[in-house]
Amino acid sequence: MNCSEKKYSQYAITTEMMDTVETVKRFNPECTRQIAEQISKVGNVYLTGEGSSRIFPAKNTLRKSKRWGLDLNIQTDGSWQSREYDLSKYAVFFVSNSGRTKEVILLAQKLKEEGNPLRFGLTSNEDTILSTYCSQTHVLNCGPEDAVAATKSVVEQTLYLESILWNMQNRDVKAGLAALPAQIKESLMLPIPPEMVKLAMNAETIYFAGYNDGVAEELTLKANEITRHKSDFLEGTYAFHGVEEVMMKGDVVFWIDPILDEYEKIQDCLIKGAGVHVIAIADRDTPFPTIKTPSAGDFNPYVFLCAGWNLLVEIGIACGLDLDHPVRAHKIGNEIHL
Repeated sequence: MNCSEKKYSQYAITTEMMDTVETVKRFNPECTRQIAEQISKVGNVYLTGEGSSRIFPAKNTLRKSKRWGLDLNIQTDGSWQSREYDLSKYAVFFVSNSGRTKEVILLAQKLKEEGNPLRFGLTSNEDTILSTYCSQTHVLNCGPEDAVAATKSVVEQTLYLESILWNMQNRDVKAGLAALPAQIKESLMLPIPPEMVKLAMNAETIYFAGYNDGVAEELTLKANEITRHKSDFLEGTYAFHGVEEVMMKGDVVFWIDPILDEYEKIQDCLIKGAGVHVIAIADRDTPFPTIKTPSAGDFNPYVFLCAGWNLLVEIGIACGLDLDHPVRAHKIGNEIHL
């Protein structure tokens, strides 16, 4: 993806993807220092939102917390289902770019009425409906997005939530965070082999497999919005546990950071057994055709996500689509009207 070329620059989504580089440069982890102190005292955190505002931000935070061994109970679900839960002992984060997402606002309203004092909003806009129901609201610095598919805001949302963990542990991330903008830019501009694009164009279904940290799942959603292909998320090793029965010969599985111990199973079950094409997105060589990203350590999920965006843009352009304006999808999936 090269935004100096008109075939890319004519779309807002490609500009907004590239804006992610500056968004990460500007991010200051101190913005969550005070909140991290509050969270440390509570010990229970609930992350909610809809679509892209929850998938990567919440699930990346969950995985990092468990990997790093934090003494912190983090949970997540969609806002409508969350209304069934007793969240009185949780600090709750409501993530909505617009601040007008119906499900999120109704949950925030309910918890305010119940007297939960720890209600934190995260939006891209000042003075939103959501902020009226939150005890504190943080406004992202990434600026507005014109394309329907959210991009740079997703990365800043995720950095914001992850930075709470950094501050709770006094984790030194300066070097990694400083290197991340250049790594994101490189991933967004990696040349995608035309044969990979062609395979995806001709596939009946595009699958994304990988860890349950939001990357593969978010790319599944973006594939729907950007390429208009049917797409499915295969968590962990779910691809070996039944779905291979309905995979079609010629389908494509983009496997994010494939597990070394599963290479042989991928070959036998999917490539030989189901006749599908497997392409990896990883920071190392694999036995499969690989979109190789720079190695970013704990920040790898951000780099993998951006490499996936790059791939989807190439597929969408090759299909002759308007990347900014899906036919049915809307910028605000379910807007509240008061």
